[in-house]
Amino acid sequence: MSLKIKKLNKHVNLPKMSTSMSAGYDLESSESVVIMPGRRAVVSTGLAIQMPEGVYGRIAPRSGLAVKHGLNVGAGVVDRDYTGEIKVVLFNHDKKPFIIKPEYRIAQLVLEKYAALPVEEVTELGDTDRGEGGFGSTGV
Repeated sequence: MSLKIKKLNKHVNLPKMSTSMSAGYDLESSESVVIMPGRRAVVSTGLAIQMPEGVYGRIAPRSGLAVKHGLNVGAGVVDRDYTGEIKVVLFNHDKKPFIIKPEYRIAQLVLEKYAALPVEEVTELGDTDRGEGGFGSTGV
């Protein structure tokens, strides 16, 4: 099993893990973008990916960008049947513009297993200790 990646631009780098124990593959920008404060941008990676069976990709924030620059990721699911260009939605929550240049590491791709199950309508759900207790029902 492998993660199949197609370069859509010969100048882009393949995703790689920063360390041998990383959970995500670093995704780099393939373009220059300025994200103004309070705004969002869709940033190209120049890559298309085909996920292995039973796996989807989750586009996750890079912790350093989130903490130091207020950048967060949105729209983070790459379905197995999507083979178009991977683009990253970035939100700038900081008070100053953020400048992205080609090859900046902008997000990470985390591969996650999933189960596609049939939907069954029922009239009752099984009992649990928590029941219908919602937000905060299990304590602090």
